[in-house]
Amino acid sequence: MKNILVTGGAGFVGSSLIQKLCIKNNVKIWSLDDYSTGKEEKHVKLNNVKYIKGHTKLINTTWFSEQAPDVTFDTIFHFGEYSRIEPSLKEIKKTFDSNSIGTFEILEYCKKNNSKLIYSASSTKFGDGGANVNKSPYAFFKSKNVELIKNYNKWYNLEYKIAYFYNVYGPGQIEKGDYATVIGIFERQFRSSEALTVVSPGTQKRDFTYIDDIISGVLTISTHCGEEKEFCLGSGNSYSILDVAKMFGPEVVFLPERATERMDTSINLSLSKKELNWEATMSLEQYIEKIKNN
Repeated sequence: MKNILVTGGAGFVGSSLIQKLCIKNNVKIWSLDDYSTGKEEKHVKLNNVKYIKGHTKLINTTWFSEQAPDVTFDTIFHFGEYSRIEPSLKEIKKTFDSNSIGTFEILEYCKKNNSKLIYSASSTKFGDGGANVNKSPYAFFKSKNVELIKNYNKWYNLEYKIAYFYNVYGPGQIEKGDYATVIGIFERQFRSSEALTVVSPGTQKRDFTYIDDIISGVLTISTHCGEEKEFCLGSGNSYSILDVAKMFGPEVVFLPERATERMDTSINLSLSKKELNWEATMSLEQYIEKIKNN
């Protein structure tokens, strides 16, 4: 990897990835982010990192080539998609623009320039025995993107790897608004001595993965040379949302149930362990204890 593009590079996961990539010598990194959730304060202020404000659907236009003149990206980490489940019901056009049109343009760029694609897929489709694929625009478009990527490999010999993320948490996570993560919300409420808000019924289970573990997994996947293409990155431990809330504190308030809510999660870490020699190192309990002790 010499010239790298990270879409969503000013976001939670993308900015953390850029921080690690900067350690590598002779690597030039560009971020393409529309700043719908990305923040300028997450920028890495090094000479080998450049930030471009714009939508992924513009990557094949003259505008983009002017932002990154005379550059062809050999590797694209595509993390810059709409990433929330429930809000996608209200923002289906925004979800479609980002997760369908934007990703199509990224694939077209990869096809044209022989770029390797590292794609952050959603683990949502594995929950409840695969019954969640059509529960929300987010889940639908993300699952279809995996199919499209595989077909680009068959049709155009696209080189790719896919990482399935499982509920990423840690420093830099979003804590407020429609795009906030569960752990981010609980952490903010704990610091403010507020009651923990749990979406009913509270028995729905999730696998939570620390941000540094996700980044180490993504970097290992990006250099993996084997035939396997898809890897799950998770802790392997599932917790009910109510139990997670109680790890932060005893006072809980229940919110109405959501139509998009899945009750269970499913993960297969065998390939990640065997092919990547990767396992999560931070447990959710350890992280919450650190937060509470600080």
